[in-house]
Amino acid sequence: MTLLDDLLGDLALEGLELREVVAGLGESGWRTPTPAPGWDIATQVAHLAWTDEVAATAASVAAGRAGAKETWDEIVGEALDDPEGFVDTEAKALATVPSTDLLTHWDESRNALAQALREVPEGQRLPWFGPAMSPASMATARFMETWAHGLDVREALAHAYEPSDRIRHVCHLGVRTRDFAYVVRQLDPPATQFRVELIAPSGELWAWGPADAEQRVAGPAYDFARLVTQRIHRDDTALVATGAEATTWLTIAQAFAGTPGQGRPRRG
Repeated sequence: MTLLDDLLGDLALEGLELREVVAGLGESGWRTPTPAPGWDIATQVAHLAWTDEVAATAASVAAGRAGAKETWDEIVGEALDDPEGFVDTEAKALATVPSTDLLTHWDESRNALAQALREVPEGQRLPWFGPAMSPASMATARFMETWAHGLDVREALAHAYEPSDRIRHVCHLGVRTRDFAYVVRQLDPPATQFRVELIAPSGELWAWGPADAEQRVAGPAYDFARLVTQRIHRDDTALVATGAEATTWLTIAQAFAGTPGQGRPRRG
């Protein structure tokens, strides 16, 4: 098993579990509002389907498929015409189709993405709206989004959720994007590395960074994963920060690309 195989396997499981949550909903159920303002369940799934499809196109460019570059250039051109609203516009447009068609579209997009990522030659990177990405990085990013939007859907439906150790991918991305969270807010990233120690759902200890680092974060991995995807307010987590810089980071942490999100309000 390669790293990419592992990532794609976990991505497939995450997608299938979310699919099971929404597959039995009637049309009215798909219109249930989610915690994301203006997004119902259909919009959440449409966003995943559209982004998976675009990521598959990017992977096809890297794999050298005929016609992929032209399709990619069209997508980039549309994004440049509306850089702030492009993603929302595409998601909301796709969300208007019947739920059975939307679900089929997402199934096809997920499968196309996995296949295209496997075809990318070793060492080749995918074009993207920011820096070019390796297939493994793209699979990690797609896992993060599938998981995070899946939380929104489950919360909207009051659907019970038991986190698995697959959230390690989200935690890893959250650690790796530490500096991005500062840069996107026009702040200078800390000069030193942090130590991050998280307790997995299974009870395993996951750690990143130097063991002797002064700036430290520790606590439940599930809380950290929700925090870096802005699905929970910092004050509602059991995370413990040691040091002023680590404390600040937990108030701005962001594993996803784009402008800073609004995050979730504090409970109570």
